[in-house]
Amino acid sequence: MKTFLDDLKFFLEKLDHYRDEFLFLFIKPHWPRKISPNHITYLRVLVGAILFVILFFFGIVDKPLIIALFCLGALTDLFDGSVARGLNKVTEFGTMLDPVADRILILPIAVYSLYGSQKWLLLALLLIEIIGAIVSLYHKSKDATVKPNIFGKTKMVLFSVVFVVILIVWPDSPPLFFIDILWFSLFFSFLSIFTRILEMNKKGYIKNKAVNKQLDKIKIYEDI
Repeated sequence: MKTFLDDLKFFLEKLDHYRDEFLFLFIKPHWPRKISPNHITYLRVLVGAILFVILFFFGIVDKPLIIALFCLGALTDLFDGSVARGLNKVTEFGTMLDPVADRILILPIAVYSLYGSQKWLLLALLLIEIIGAIVSLYHKSKDATVKPNIFGKTKMVLFSVVFVVILIVWPDSPPLFFIDILWFSLFFSFLSIFTRILEMNKKGYIKNKAVNKQLDKIKIYEDI
């Protein structure tokens, strides 16, 4: 199991590195320096808030508008981290804001598209996101240098792709293949949470001795 997760983490981080290297070809020479990475993340928060308001307060279900807004939000997630790394503008605030912005974008669309036909999937998604947010906040309260989690990044990519497909076919039910991908993406959510818990245990932030003893027995990859 450990070898599999080692290999999976290495593979995902390689893909993320190649994504950065490709985007750097544009970002480093051409990106407007007045637009900071946090500005891009703020835009994702704004898009998520707009989606929430127009879906649940105004009842606007214009498919092209919803898809366009969601795709814009997903594109900001593609660029903000790469811009931060490419321009050496990574900040603690930006690192903390990024997963919050992800949830603000995803959750309105998840409720809108899954509540009618996939209530158990929606419940599982909401619960694991709430747990993930609590664990991340606790970790951040103990350590100001919390790094982005590759499993969390992978989950967000899967969510973005699948929800675009779901929105395109809405109100028809999407192919079960895409619903299965959403269920599978929860595996990455779990890994993201669990690796953070192991990291906190290694750094001594978890004080319960019984919990420490059990967590000390678990190794997912060497750099935890």
